Amino acid sequence: MCGIIGYVGEKPAQPILLSGLKRLEYRGYDSSGMALISLSPRGISLRKSAGKINALEKLLKQKPLVGSVGIAHTRWATHGAPNQVNAHPHLDCKNEIALVHNGIIENYASLKAKLIKEGHRFISQTDTEVVVHLIEKFYKDLSLEDAVRKALKMLTGSFALGVISRREPEKLIGARCGSPLIIGIGKGENFIASDVPAILEYTKEIIFLEENEMAVLTKDEVKLADFQGKRITRKPQRINWDIAQAQKQGYKHFMLKEINEQPLIAENLLQLRLRKDGQVIFEEQKIPSEKLKGIRNISIVACGTAYHAGLVGKYALESLCALPVSVDVSSEFRYRDLLLDKTTLVVAVSQSGETADTLAGIREAKKRGCLVLSICNVLSSTLARESDGVIYTHAGPEIGVASTKAYTAQLLAFYLLALDLARLKNVLSVNKIEKYLQELKKVPRLQGEILKNQGVIARLARQHAHFGSFLFLGRNVNYPSALEGALKLKEISYIPAEGYAAGEMKHGPIALIDEYRAVVCLAPESRVYEKMVSNIQEIRSRHGKIIAVATRGDRKIKELTPEVIYIPAIEELFSPLIVALPLQLLAYHIALKRGCDVDQPRNLAKSVTVE
Repeated sequence: MCGIIGYVGEKPAQPILLSGLKRLEYRGYDSSGMALISLSPRGISLRKSAGKINALEKLLKQKPLVGSVGIAHTRWATHGAPNQVNAHPHLDCKNEIALVHNGIIENYASLKAKLIKEGHRFISQTDTEVVVHLIEKFYKDLSLEDAVRKALKMLTGSFALGVISRREPEKLIGARCGSPLIIGIGKGENFIASDVPAILEYTKEIIFLEENEMAVLTKDEVKLADFQGKRITRKPQRINWDIAQAQKQGYKHFMLKEINEQPLIAENLLQLRLRKDGQVIFEEQKIPSEKLKGIRNISIVACGTAYHAGLVGKYALESLCALPVSVDVSSEFRYRDLLLDKTTLVVAVSQSGETADTLAGIREAKKRGCLVLSICNVLSSTLARESDGVIYTHAGPEIGVASTKAYTAQLLAFYLLALDLARLKNVLSVNKIEKYLQELKKVPRLQGEILKNQGVIARLARQHAHFGSFLFLGRNVNYPSALEGALKLKEISYIPAEGYAAGEMKHGPIALIDEYRAVVCLAPESRVYEKMVSNIQEIRSRHGKIIAVATRGDRKIKELTPEVIYIPAIEELFSPLIVALPLQLLAYHIALKRGCDVDQPRNLAKSVTVE
């Protein structure tokens, strides 16, 4: 949530910061702004605007900013309405210090009251403005970095900060506690940012700030320290992402590009994870085999789409490993009375590795002695660093807010994890594991077959885009697919949609079915196929408008509804990897028909880094 970018170097900062903001749009925002230090005359120049970045860009064309040190920000409103006044950066009373902030300052009200009594003037309704006035308070007799450090010690909550001062125009300061911030190392220039894509055009050498750390950047040097001032030495890591991966490459939207990337990502993952002898490789997974053998139960924690991946993971782990598995949304898990111990493996799933509730959940689990394994996409994210082991999904940067390729990569990670645990625990024979792996190897080709037939899905989407609500029904391992299909549609088209286990239809949802509601029925070949057919017949008798997802060659479904999306046959357990794609495309084309902002749906952020 929110986006920060900062630059210190010799080049004009405005175009670099503006480019970075555009690459951070996917994080979600409602206003944006930029502050630069100008040297003649020395001072801080500020531009801010509500709405999309193009409004800020227009303002900058009319009144350009000149300078080679600056900070910029996209804001997702928490405290105070989304408007120009509340947009970041914020300034102190003397206009000497500019600051951007991602996170929430929980004790801002009491701090603000004290600062007002001391004579500080506030102009916004944000919690953020408190921080810049605190720094101002301590900046009288201290250096900027010492004033920032002193201010940080008074804050309660979460924050990533970028700070500049006209009194020390060669410096850029970054700090983090609970919200992500990275440092980019260049030649004669250095950067801070919320996420890698913002600076990937300029450098691939990245330092990931850890909790309660601060960085002081000049154009030639980066100094790290903790909040007590103790120096820290950490080498940068090289990011293997290519800038092209964070661009649309001719696609109309990032979401469509990322849907179409899934076969290649699946193929690359399988090549990376499978040895020629059929053994699964998790080179970054550091939990010893002996400890994994002793696991008696598994608890999966995640949010949103990652939670749905976790539900599929439950089916896979229980089926292949004969272990009891529970799945919780992270925001509930962290507040429950957790019955966990050293025999529990907690699997945390997060694309960004920075999801606040998931991080809080694993910290509670670790207090109880649990092993924590994370499935995430972002190298050296907080979740990856705090886990005992990590499985990276290697899906590349996912820019569209609605997760697509990260979801199927998470599913693949779960299937491979389940097969590896089954081997470790001697639950499945070598021949059975090999049979499953051979079936998984078909996935990239089968996903590609679906993508070659997008026209049929687009036509169905256009025909059903006018419906006021949707119901998604699935059974067994495709019940989570129904939940995920409904979520995708809600996220980007704003159509009310619900996902249900089809067997629950008679327990309430059947009352909603009429000719005004579209029902998406997931009925691929499976052991519950006949049950799904019965559900479809019940919907048909009540004049529901049915879209079925069925296995290629299924004539029975065609007799029940003319609107069928056919998918290739695959082992039932792995069918969510195939079912996901038509549901993603259906949501995409419905949203497109309705004129919605597909990549940046309203009120949503890509990474929820605050509670």
